[in-house]
Amino acid sequence: MERITGFQQLRFSIAFTYKTLLYLISILMLLLVTTGNHFAQANAFVLQEKLAHIPVTTANETSLTTLKRFYAKRDYQPIWWGSSSTSGISIDKVISFIGSAEQHGLDNQDYELNKLIQLQKRDGVDSPSLELELTAIQSLLMLAKDLRSGRLLASKADPDWHIEQHRFDPVDYLNDAIRENHLARSLVELPPQSLHYQLLKTALAKYRDLEVQQQNWQSIPESAAIRPNTLHKSIPLVRKRILRLYNIQNDPKYGIVKIDNERYDSGLVEAVKQFQEQHGLNPDGIIGKQTIIALNRTPKQRIQQIRANMERLRWMPRNLGERHVMINIAGFYLSAIEGGKHVLEMRIIVGRDYRSTPSFDSQLSQMVLNPYWNVPQSIAVKDLLPKQQQNPAYFASQGIKVFSRHENVPINPDSINWNSIKGGFPYVLRQNPGKKNALGYINLIFESF
Repeated sequence: MERITGFQQLRFSIAFTYKTLLYLISILMLLLVTTGNHFAQANAFVLQEKLAHIPVTTANETSLTTLKRFYAKRDYQPIWWGSSSTSGISIDKVISFIGSAEQHGLDNQDYELNKLIQLQKRDGVDSPSLELELTAIQSLLMLAKDLRSGRLLASKADPDWHIEQHRFDPVDYLNDAIRENHLARSLVELPPQSLHYQLLKTALAKYRDLEVQQQNWQSIPESAAIRPNTLHKSIPLVRKRILRLYNIQNDPKYGIVKIDNERYDSGLVEAVKQFQEQHGLNPDGIIGKQTIIALNRTPKQRIQQIRANMERLRWMPRNLGERHVMINIAGFYLSAIEGGKHVLEMRIIVGRDYRSTPSFDSQLSQMVLNPYWNVPQSIAVKDLLPKQQQNPAYFASQGIKVFSRHENVPINPDSINWNSIKGGFPYVLRQNPGKKNALGYINLIFESF
């Protein structure tokens, strides 16, 4: 009996000690939580005070408002300062990402890169200051918005732009990424992922390399048109320019044989045709004034073109659908894309400079093969009537029929005194299908614009 009683006392003693230990642990945890709460509150107070005393200027008013909204949504808790990172990415990698803005045709100094680098050197890698964190997040919010939806307001930058620009809130995007601990992946997903954008990004880097070698960029002199299979002193310069394009674009059609003679041979002709087609010129292989102007554009000028086109792609909707058609107005060609692959490309027509084709997006509702062209009145009066007045056989040569406004019976154009028409145009013009038809062989009709 005594031995049993002793065992019971031992068991009671162990149980009492265990409960006491749990009690002490609970008190310790409570103290830690309380201390942690006080620490978090102190950090939040300091951060909020720091935000409140940042001077507001015309240049930083918008970005500062965004920065304050970002931290208000996270109860003014820092990401790197005063604690271990809660973002899944170190601040030095964020600064490196900001430094990559140049790769997207943006200016990394718009995002205070130099200041960030100086602060980073001062603070070291492991102990970022509050100033460094706030500067980095302010820059990151700006860059995130610019990469996702464009730096400029599309409708103001291009009056002919009628595609709805994506509205993007970098505050919610970055806060969600930090909360889910995948900020690194979210930053990579900010710019467009399309093939067009990636090709422009690659070309931008290569043209910037060429810009460094500007002293080697020799201009091709203006001359009379250079026709295929003729000799001309400018041909070696043209060949050199085409070979550089091959190095930039890796297009097999630019992979010509490197020879130094002055003959405009068949291989170079095909490469020039490719160049002309890419730059919205008539791909006839004849090196005329406009082709030479295009060939002579310097790397700096090309860089500006590429930067503008990358910005336009950032204005575009991200989800264009599994199947869509992309029109390059400046390049005069259409690309049909299915499953991310280009399945069809063709030449197209666009409006002239004074009546330019607008940029828009819409659902394709109809596709008409071998269409008639019902000529708009403005084009009939401004473009076609003067040609008919100069050449009475013009309408007939272009397959254009003339109708009265009230009857669907063709009128013989020879029976009309076209030079007497000064005011309103009392006729309707319609062009027959065929290779001269202004609409081409296919007319795409959209639901709305």
